Amino acid sequence: MVSAKSDAALCAQAARLAGYLRAHDGLDVADVGWSLAGRSMFEHRAVVVGGDRDRLLAGLDELSGGAAVSVVRGTATPAGKTVFVFPGQGSQLLGMGMGLHAGYPAFAEAFNTVVAELDRHLLRPLREVIWGHDENLLNTTEFAQPALFAVEVALYRLLESWGIRPDFVMGHSVGEISAAHVAGVLSLENAAVLVAARGRFMQALPPGGAMVAVAATEAEVGPC
Repeated sequence: MVSAKSDAALCAQAARLAGYLRAHDGLDVADVGWSLAGRSMFEHRAVVVGGDRDRLLAGLDELSGGAAVSVVRGTATPAGKTVFVFPGQGSQLLGMGMGLHAGYPAFAEAFNTVVAELDRHLLRPLREVIWGHDENLLNTTEFAQPALFAVEVALYRLLESWGIRPDFVMGHSVGEISAAHVAGVLSLENAAVLVAARGRFMQALPPGGAMVAVAATEAEVGPC
C-alpha cells in the first residue's frame, strides 16, 4: 500500500520506493509491505501486488509512470469510522483458522494462547474439536462458542499486528464476549471462564427453545 496527499505525490512516492528497492537488492518484499502497512495513510492510495521483487518493481514503475494498468488505486474517504463486528454461534466451520495458523505467526501465537486458557475449562482439547472431523461435536454449543471466541480473538490480533485497529467493536451473541475482551473490558482469563460456562449452560438447556423479536421502540417497551 502506497499513499500520498495528491496523485502527483503518489507517483513520486512510488518512484522513490522503486529506487530504494533497486539500491537494496537484499530487501525482502514481505518486509517492505510490513513497513508500509505501519505508515500513516493519506487520501490518495494505491495497492501494488507482487509476489517477488521483480513483480513489485514492475507495479511501482507502472504507478510512478502514471499507467498503473495492474495497480489498484483510488481516493479514500477520510471521515469514515471502522467497526469490527464479531459473529455469534452458527458461523463455526471445521478447520476454521487452520490456514491462518500455518501462515501467520501473529494469528498462531494468539490462537495458541486463547486455546490454552479455554482448555482449562473444557472437557477435551479445543484444537482437536475445531480441526477434527466431527462436525456434530463442533456444532454443540459447549464447543462452538469457545471455538468462535478463539478464532475471533486470534483474527483480531492478526489485523492488529498489521496496524488495522477499529474505532468501535460490537458482537452478536457470543461475539459480544470477543468484543468485550479485545476492547479491554474482560481479561483473557475472565473471558475464557465466561465463554466456556455460557456454552456449557446453554448446551444443558432442554430442546425446544425459541427467540422472540419485538418490533417496537425503547419507549414503547420500557416501564410506564
